[in-house]
Amino acid sequence: MQSTTAHSDLTIDNMAASARPAPDAPRKLLLVDDHELVRYGVKTLYTELQGVALIWLEAGSLVEALEIYAREDHIDAVLLDLNLADCKGLQGLRHFVQQHPSARVAVFSATQDEFVVRQARALGAVGYVPKGAVSSEMRETLSALLWPQGGPQSRGFAPSNALFPRFPSSAMYDRVAELGPRHLEILELVLSGCTNQEISTSMQLSLGTVKNYVSSLLLALDVKSRSHMVSLFR
Repeated sequence: MQSTTAHSDLTIDNMAASARPAPDAPRKLLLVDDHELVRYGVKTLYTELQGVALIWLEAGSLVEALEIYAREDHIDAVLLDLNLADCKGLQGLRHFVQQHPSARVAVFSATQDEFVVRQARALGAVGYVPKGAVSSEMRETLSALLWPQGGPQSRGFAPSNALFPRFPSSAMYDRVAELGPRHLEILELVLSGCTNQEISTSMQLSLGTVKNYVSSLLLALDVKSRSHMVSLFR
């Protein structure tokens, strides 16, 4: 009985090992950006990493990206622009993570605003790739994104600071990191200048519910007014 169990365990281990891609197998990335020139530049500059070929898939909108991810077999990572024609801000990240929870999605953005970076991380992004990064930094970030436990030409785990810009510690941003997804979404809309009524309409929540969320945000961030909260993130 023990030998049968051992054989079964060995078979399962072998199947799991065969399902994992070899260290030098090509890696597939989905680049989501509505500027064709940007997509062309990225895929032209980065055709390989650590001696491993990169296969680039492209999407110009969030809808197209979601369709490609659902249709394609294994996609190792997604680079997602924040401002697409069919979504703005972190809405696209929320939708992608909700529909594909196991996807490794990294924000691909020209902004390095601390609030946006921290909020993206809290919402489930595994990395934040600045569009303005120099080539060596971009390669380091992509390598950490594709091989979090170290690639074929490196030893040990990829450095975590390669995936997100580093900021000095801040009690305010530490509080933001502790907020739930719905609170973060409402905070983003408040900071964008939306009124409670506009938030209510956009999120299909009652006005009373929105007011309760805003009140809890003021309490969580230890501020006394909406205008005070907005001023802290300027």
